[in-house]
Amino acid sequence: MKGKVALITGGSKGIGLGIAHALHQQGVKIALTSRSKDAAESAAKSVASDALGLEADVRNRASMDAAVAATVSAFGQIDYVIANAGLGHFASIEDLTEEQWHDTIDTNLTGVFYTIKASLEELKKSKGYIITISSLAGTNFFPTASAYNASKFGLTGFTQAVMLDLRDHGINVSTIMPGSVATHFNNHEPSDADAWKIQPEDIGEIVVDLFKMNPRTLPSKIEVRPSRPNK
Repeated sequence: MKGKVALITGGSKGIGLGIAHALHQQGVKIALTSRSKDAAESAAKSVASDALGLEADVRNRASMDAAVAATVSAFGQIDYVIANAGLGHFASIEDLTEEQWHDTIDTNLTGVFYTIKASLEELKKSKGYIITISSLAGTNFFPTASAYNASKFGLTGFTQAVMLDLRDHGINVSTIMPGSVATHFNNHEPSDADAWKIQPEDIGEIVVDLFKMNPRTLPSKIEVRPSRPNK
């Protein structure tokens, strides 16, 4: 993995940043994105002096094209794409607004589409690896989550179909579907009370393990949940 290049969307905190640190420890060069330039650059500095922090919005194809171009300009290639950027709006269908619906779908589903389309030619050259971050909410529905469930159910199916599309190009595609993770998701502030949850670095370890798999083997969908319930 040493010398490979990873582009991580939503990499300024949480799961994305955990993945960035885990990959850097394996010698991977890191480019990470955030909608905030300051957040992206600060997170990149926390990973490595040569990590690249990019302001980019996955909801905008031109923005993702620019992020890919900047990564290639800095590092010469892209080997790994981790489509991690995501958000959630939670409300009963009676209260869910059109704006919240579109924001969720545009970020969690269309944003992954744009990320893959923007990076695909580089990944064909490197015979790279795409990982999407879905959720257990991509197979399990619950109240107040119609938009989030729709986005993650869609992402899970989308990723599996893309996996079949790209095998002929030598590109591996997997989706990771975490349960409760100790992150800032949905304006949550992580604390000691979250010790029972999956930690961002745990997802980073899974990503490293996937990249180290024998190339003849592809775990295409990985569900991961806390080993013990919250009590």
